[in-house]
Amino acid sequence: MNRVTHFEIHVGDAERAIRFYRELFGWTFTRWAGPAQYWLVSTGAKDQPGIDGGLLLRKGPPPVEGRCVNAFVCTVQTDALDTLLGKIAGLGGQITLPKMAIPGVGWLAYLKDTEGNILGVMQSDPAAA
Repeated sequence: MNRVTHFEIHVGDAERAIRFYRELFGWTFTRWAGPAQYWLVSTGAKDQPGIDGGLLLRKGPPPVEGRCVNAFVCTVQTDALDTLLGKIAGLGGQITLPKMAIPGVGWLAYLKDTEGNILGVMQSDPAAA
């Protein structure tokens, strides 16, 4: 089954956003030891329902207010990323960020659905580089 396993919050100011989510929800943030500026987000105890995520600096301008929905990016875990990517165009979606390695974690791509929503798709692979 393909399940949502991770979310991402894209931000312009990491410290400001971390303070906001920490004070509002009590989430904890840990700087990732990898090569990118990325913070792991823990939303609660591991034995409770829910998922954890990440926070990273936005790689472009923020959405224009009133013209689009700005939301967390959910990532769906899959065992067949290349197969899913091959289906996207035929289903009316598009690949918005091609497959890329997240070193030591796996392979990630971003997709746009038929409604313009962005989602991530991840295939675990500790050898990804």
